[in-house]
This record gives sequence, C-alpha cells and structure tokens, in this order.
Amino acid sequence: MDDAAFGTTTLDSHPRGGDVIAVLQAAVSAVDPYAAVRRYLRRSGTQLVVDSATYDLSRYAHIVVLAIGKAALPMARAALDLLEGYSVVGLVVPKAAAGTPDSAGALPVHPSSHPVPDERSLAAGDRILDVLHDVGEHDLVLVLLSGGGSALITAPADGLTLDDMRSLTGALLASGATINEVNALRRRIDRVKGGGLARAAYPADVAVLVLSDVIGDDLGSIASGPFVADTAAQLDAHAVVERYNLRAQLPAHMLRLLDGPPSAVAPRHFERVRHVIVGNLTAAAQGALEAAGARGLHTRLLTTTLQGEARSVGHELVRQLVESASSPRPLCWVAGGETTVTLHGDGLGGRNQELALGAVETLAGHDGLLLVALATDGGDGPTDAAGAVVSAQTLDRGRALGLDPETFLRHNDAYHYFEPLGDLIKPGPTETNVNDLVLLFAF
Repeated sequence: MDDAAFGTTTLDSHPRGGDVIAVLQAAVSAVDPYAAVRRYLRRSGTQLVVDSATYDLSRYAHIVVLAIGKAALPMARAALDLLEGYSVVGLVVPKAAAGTPDSAGALPVHPSSHPVPDERSLAAGDRILDVLHDVGEHDLVLVLLSGGGSALITAPADGLTLDDMRSLTGALLASGATINEVNALRRRIDRVKGGGLARAAYPADVAVLVLSDVIGDDLGSIASGPFVADTAAQLDAHAVVERYNLRAQLPAHMLRLLDGPPSAVAPRHFERVRHVIVGNLTAAAQGALEAAGARGLHTRLLTTTLQGEARSVGHELVRQLVESASSPRPLCWVAGGETTVTLHGDGLGGRNQELALGAVETLAGHDGLLLVALATDGGDGPTDAAGAVVSAQTLDRGRALGLDPETFLRHNDAYHYFEPLGDLIKPGPTETNVNDLVLLFAF
C-alpha cells in the first residue's frame, strides 16, 4: 500500500506523520496472508508440508481447497500456487467488495456478507457442504481460514431460518458482547460451525491454516470453529443469553438449542484434522514495533488482549500516555485486541472509531501526543473507514466546526465526528484480518 492509504489530515500535516504511516503499513504488511501461508505451507515434489505434518499428494484421489474469511483470496492464491499441476476443486468465500474476482485460479469465488449473514452466506454454506459431501478417506481437504467466516458462511440448524440467524447476530452486535461470546451462540445453531465442517469432511485428511482474528487464538472462536468441537469447556451459550438479557429478543425454538447441550459431533470426526496458526495479532504488533524502532522511536508493547467498552478504553490508554512524562521520547506504544460497543444511538461508526472518539477530550491540549486506532482488515463496523487519528488539537478543531464529542458518543456516531476533520483512516480492504491495533505516539 502507498502512503496515501493511511493518510489523514492530521498525519499528512504532522512533522512525523510519515513515520506514523510507515508504522501502520508495517503492521498490516507483517500479517500479509499470502506470505503467512507460504511460511507454513511448503511443497517438495509430491510432498506437501503443512507446518510439521507431511501429506503425500500422490496418494490422494482428490484435493479440495476451501478458503473462507476476509483473507480468503490471498490465502487461496498462496495454496494454489504451491499446488500447480494438480487438479483442485473447492470454493473461495471472501467478504464481498468492489472488484472481487469471479475466480481464484481454478476455484470459483463466492463473495458473501459480513458482519450480518444474508442469502449469500446461506448459499455459501450450502455450496461448501455440497463440496464436502462426497469426500472420503483418500481425499485431502486444505482449508484456509480467516476472520469473518462466521457471517460469510451459514447453515441454520433444523427449524431455524436465515432471519433467525440475522436477528441473533444483530442483537449480539448491539449488546456489547465479545466475539468469543458471539461465537459461543453461533456454534450452537449452525450446521457448519462448532465442528460441523469436520463432520462433513470426515473421513478425509483435513489441514486447516488459520489467520487468527481472536484474542488468544482460540480455534473454537475463529470463524466459530468449523473444524473444532463445541465442548463444555468453551463459553456457555445459556450464560451469554442471560448476561446480555437476550431471552426476550430470541425465538423459542432458538432458545431451546442455546439452552441445550452442544450438537453431537463424534470425536472420530476430528482425528484426521490438523490446525496451524499462520498469523495473528502478535505478529502485526511486532511489525509495528520493529518499524517504529527503526525510525528511532522508543517502543513498548502494552498488550495483545485489549478488551472493554471502546470509548472507555480510548480514555484509559490516553490517560496512561499523558501520565508517561518520564518515558523517553519519541515513543510508540502498541496495544492490540478487540473492544466492544454497546449501542445506544443510531449513528454510524465502529469500535475503533468510537475508541478514538472516547480519547478526544482526554488528549486535548497535550501537544506532541497522538492516538491511532486501526482495524487491520481495513473496515471498522459498517463503514468505509478502518479507524481514526486523534491529536491534541482534535477537540478544538472539532469545536470550530460545531462538533461536540460527547454528543457524537451519545449517538454512537464517531464516523460523522471524524469525517469533517479528515481524520478517518480509509485504506480500503487490506485482505488481512487479525483484530485491532491502537498505537500511541509521543514526539
């Protein structure tokens, strides 16, 4: 990506704005999906090596490639380049975006919906189940999985409809539930989640390469664990329903599934399944820190498990920065994770934009300080922005335009606060997805 991809009014005019942009670029580049897959997937003759496991391609009747998630296209390209010369079947399911191709090499591409599933998600789930219907013990299924898969493919459990799935997703997104809690419920009501695809692929050999967008890299939460057993050790779906007072919002037939035990996927269905994490938030954070250090900034990794209400997290991170007067300058601190937003208004935004808006008043007047909040996939909530930039001057600049941050927070309308200021970050889809980064700078 060129410099313009991460430029904003504040960064373009800041004396060290070019360094900040370079750090953002480095973070995203560190989790390039194509490169991540190629680090863990190798081929020598007929031997396909997935991390430490070897698959002899000459013994398989069919090779199936399924790429699902926001990074599906580059991950699929990486695998297909290594499988050149072999006949491959399967499907690629990315998030729908302008310019999405109709095919990736030999595989058809089925663009789908995110963050709320729609008819395309339903069709994608059916197509994947059809692909897996005829696989057997002499077949290899290579899966390239990344964040977003929970919405991109769906196959409602018996008795449920797409509208049921959409209403649940909408209620959870508005409640402030974490992604682990959201996916705990999704696993219970969907035939492709919680090990559903492992059951469909059995008894084939299955290798799953995962670009993680979940704190702690929990395989059961990434895309709702299509090749991972939904066990009692994972989050209790019933408890999530009660915690967010969802019972009155959900239909009775869905509640029966959520209150009951996990669906019966036999242990044998997972015996031939292997997972490997090829990229995650830690890699993106490390990429940012290395780029900052190379530009003479003193660096610190604050956390890769950042959680909490977005606006409060923004305030707290800036408070720490303001109180760091004794820390050597210039500095770059990096925090990563996934915050949540509890919706009270009907404005436009996303968790990164709301985090940034929550920092505006706290950062006001503290010259030389910057906060940048970034969704690594390039899309924050239902917007064309990945996040926003806040400086010591943001509050005064906003007031000069009649913009009050508290009013916009009250309406969950961070997008329309930062848009007139020119401080929304709009890189477009990055084709990767490893959660969110917050970068704090002091010059």
